[in-house]
Amino acid sequence: MKFLRAIHTAYGFFVFSLVFLLLLPFLLIPIIFPSQFKLTGVFNRWWAKLMFIFVFLPYQAECRSKLDPKKTYIFCANHFSYLDIPTMGLNSINTIFVGKNSMEKLPLFGFMYRKLHITVDRKSMRSRGNSMIASMKAIDEGKSLVVYPEGGIISDHPPTMGPFKDGAFRAAIEKQIPLVPVTIPFNWIILADKHPIRLFRGKVKVIFHEPIETKGLTLADTKNLKETVYSTIATELQKQNESR
Repeated sequence: MKFLRAIHTAYGFFVFSLVFLLLLPFLLIPIIFPSQFKLTGVFNRWWAKLMFIFVFLPYQAECRSKLDPKKTYIFCANHFSYLDIPTMGLNSINTIFVGKNSMEKLPLFGFMYRKLHITVDRKSMRSRGNSMIASMKAIDEGKSLVVYPEGGIISDHPPTMGPFKDGAFRAAIEKQIPLVPVTIPFNWIILADKHPIRLFRGKVKVIFHEPIETKGLTLADTKNLKETVYSTIATELQKQNESR
C-alpha cells in the first residue's frame, strides 16, 4: 500500500508539471500582454481541473453567495497543504496570488509565477512592504487577489489555523473592496505537509463564503475584520471535519 501511495504521489507531481508545460504557451499571453491579466485566472482553472481529473481526485467548489466578476475581491484562505494552491484555481473569479518568493526558484514555473503573481519574502520587512505596494497597485488595476493570511503553512495541528497577519485586511480596508473568507477543509488529509510527502485519496473541497464588505471601515477596524474572517473559516473547518 505504501508503495502504491508513493507511485500515486509521483504520478500526481508528474501530472501537475505536465499540465503546466502544456498550458505554458497560453500563460505567456498575459505575460506578454499585461492588459490580458484576467486570462491568468482562466488558465489557472483549466490547470486545476485537468490536474484533479487526471490525478483521480474528485473536487467540489461551493460558493455561498454569487460573486460579481466585475468586482475586485481579496480572497483569504486557510493554508495547510501545497494542494491549496491548485485548489484556489477552482475560483470562478479570475485572480492572482500573493505567495512566498521561494516559488521563483523553480525552473519555468518560477518565471511564470514571478511574472503573473506577487511574491514576498516573509522574513524581510522590505519585501513585505514591497509586496503590499504591489498588491495595492494590482487592486487599482482591477485584479482580485488570493492571500493565505497565515503567511504560509505554519500550523502544526491542522485543521487548527495559525494566527493571521494583517496585510490582506489592511489592503481590503484601504481600497474599500470586499474580502471573501475561503475554507479548504480536507487538503491537510489528502496531501499533508509531512515528510515523506504522500498523496492520499479524498475529495478536494473549497468553500467560498459570503463577501464581507469593507466600505466605511477604517484601519482601526483591521483587528475586528481579521477576527471575523478567522472565525468564519475556523468554524467551517470544524464543522466540515466533524461531519466527515
